[in-house]
Amino acid sequence: MKIAIIKERKNPPDKRVVFSPLACKQLLAQYPDLEIVIESSEVRAFEDAEYQKEELFVSTDVKDCDVMIGVKEVPIEALIPNKKYFFFSHTIKKQPYNRNLLRAILEQQIELYDHEVLTNENGERVVAFGRYAGIVGAYNTIRAYGLKYQLFALPKAETLESQEALIAELNQIALPNIKIVLTGRGRVSNGAKEMLVAMGLEQVSVPQFLNNRFDTPVFCQLDVLDYNIRKDGKVLDKSDFFKYPNEYESNFLRFAKVADVFIAGHFFGEGSPYLFKRNDAKLKDFNIRVVGDISCDIDGPVASTIRASTIADPIYGYDPKLEQEVDFMKKEAIAVMAVDNLPCELPKDASIGFGDSFAKYIIPAFFNGDKEGILERARMTYRGKLTPRFSYLQSYVDGVE
Repeated sequence: MKIAIIKERKNPPDKRVVFSPLACKQLLAQYPDLEIVIESSEVRAFEDAEYQKEELFVSTDVKDCDVMIGVKEVPIEALIPNKKYFFFSHTIKKQPYNRNLLRAILEQQIELYDHEVLTNENGERVVAFGRYAGIVGAYNTIRAYGLKYQLFALPKAETLESQEALIAELNQIALPNIKIVLTGRGRVSNGAKEMLVAMGLEQVSVPQFLNNRFDTPVFCQLDVLDYNIRKDGKVLDKSDFFKYPNEYESNFLRFAKVADVFIAGHFFGEGSPYLFKRNDAKLKDFNIRVVGDISCDIDGPVASTIRASTIADPIYGYDPKLEQEVDFMKKEAIAVMAVDNLPCELPKDASIGFGDSFAKYIIPAFFNGDKEGILERARMTYRGKLTPRFSYLQSYVDGVE
């Protein structure tokens, strides 16, 4: 089998790659029947010369490869018919801006495997950049706090080489005795937690966070049932919440009244309650003034996230009374960090971590007959048609919705 590590062509440029030079070398040693071609790229975090140093073949022509592996969407004009492609297509939620991409994939008889639907038998994703979104998101949130209150000016994450470099910068600053609330228990939230712990912040329980005062900065990590309650008052387990999210309402305001900073690292499922709405943010006792929305659902569960921000300009202000964007330095403004492509700021680390998972869970499936069904579950298109699992996208392809 011949794999191509394809060039990222989407703008703005994405420096990430699925496999580092070392990862490619290790895979070739492990699988004698595997060939890897690196498509030449001038934007990749690892330069062509770094692959060539590991005696890997770098070329501008990958048409003879069987499988094309990238990160972001492939432009329609760059697609090669009758190939297998792995990348984030951003079509599974019927995103309108990529409708024509999915149409082209079907027309060109391409087999599409979206990274987002590569799952194990329990339906859990096996490859993701979430941890690195959390790592960079936590750093950016602390940076936003320092800028808003003119306490310190951390360098931008994109100017630093690694997670270790981010931590080194964080350990040179001193935070006042603020309270940080962090939502979620998955990859994103745990990546953010890594950074807060590395700073030396103490993690406290929900009752401690809500009721106690501290002389040092602290944080509290919340699971879904910490900030959602059943409307009928019943206390059930998380599985009930995920089955019947419409039966729940948000209980987040009790945290918003005592927290200074909110880092949103949760997954927001369809039908789930909003954490706080625009009217909630207008309340006199709504205390949060810095929000790091790593999840970045626009006009969704975090009312202050009215748009995504960019790596170049990561912070904007939200005026709760006016319900509109303002300068984040204004006293009444909530400073919002809502960059939606955070792992791009740490491309080498993110690439290595993603590649480790891809090598562990996906590559073996090519050589063991896909015995765990991981490829079959993720195959979205085959011979010009949507596979049964993704047939719900037919109306999207047809332009009906």
